[in-house]
Amino acid sequence: MNEYVTGATIKRLREEKGMTQAQLADKIFVTAKAVSKWETGHGLPDISLLEPLGKALGLSIIELLNGQHIQNKNRGFNMQRLCFYVCPVCANIVQTTGEATISCCGITLPPLQAEDEDEGHKICLEKVEDEYYVSSNHPMTKEHYISFFAAVSDSGVQFAKLYPESDAQARFKVDGVKWIYAYCNRHGLFRVKAKII
Repeated sequence: MNEYVTGATIKRLREEKGMTQAQLADKIFVTAKAVSKWETGHGLPDISLLEPLGKALGLSIIELLNGQHIQNKNRGFNMQRLCFYVCPVCANIVQTTGEATISCCGITLPPLQAEDEDEGHKICLEKVEDEYYVSSNHPMTKEHYISFFAAVSDSGVQFAKLYPESDAQARFKVDGVKWIYAYCNRHGLFRVKAKII
């Protein structure tokens, strides 16, 4: 992993919970001296202790590694809060209906910020019967390509995963689609309003 819980993080989170080093140590079955060593930077907790340490501090392992408690403010399904996350290592795509802490291949992923399409990332849209035919003239080489198209409506997301050296095209059911997204592996996420061009 490229991140690991630090002693300063453990100390801050412990103090926020109003616990002494001895109280935290009792909860995870280590000595107060071990907790003191972690907090002063003279050691780190073994990886097998991360889950019990997180539970004692009221956090998930990812939150513990991030050093903060993530509060879910999503109280209902709202496609306007849609977020995409893409792993730069394995190209895994995660879509959520609100910000979340997402980790893949040991990396905490940031939510992608969609930009309006530009000349280099033009998204072409054509209605064919009850489908949108989506395409792009973007290069599709092994090094530089459109990784996916997504069609977003009020009720969900349709995905089309694309691969290098294939055509940058997909078909989506028109059914209430409001936005079309395209993800370039070098330049990020682009979008266009779903209207016939």
